[in-house]
Amino acid sequence: MNTIFKERKIVSRLFAVLLSALLMVPLLSSCGGGSKTATPPPVDDTVARTVSDRTTNQPEVKKGMGTGQKVALLAGAAALYYMYNQHKNAPQEGAQGKYYLSKNGRVYYRDAEHRAHWVTPPAEGIRVPESEAQKYREFQGYNRSTSGRDLTGITSSAAPAL
Repeated sequence: MNTIFKERKIVSRLFAVLLSALLMVPLLSSCGGGSKTATPPPVDDTVARTVSDRTTNQPEVKKGMGTGQKVALLAGAAALYYMYNQHKNAPQEGAQGKYYLSKNGRVYYRDAEHRAHWVTPPAEGIRVPESEAQKYREFQGYNRSTSGRDLTGITSSAAPAL
């Protein structure tokens, strides 16, 4: 009679181990990789690269002491907002395409693979005709000023999720 209980005890232990292993499978498989259709995380290439179209957007500045066109220098948040406004309605994707303003006050664009790339204004600033630059007077970086507001809280329309 002792042998019957030992056999049942071994069988029940094996059955318990098997059920425990089967219950662990969904838990372990859910920790795997994500969905292939999910949007990839943003690429922060602010250190390595800046937007390359800054020379095409800058108006020609007359040299010398003439009564020519007055220009303002936009840097920092003012330059970033200027670049956003120049590209926000572009039809294509990429660095020359449509720009978006994130909730955290940063500007980004999406590449062909729908990855977000943060946009960095050029360190030397952007020369803009003074009449056009007046819209950016209240932002940090207008004529190299350190005071003013940044781009947080400006979003007026919903941007694609990052």
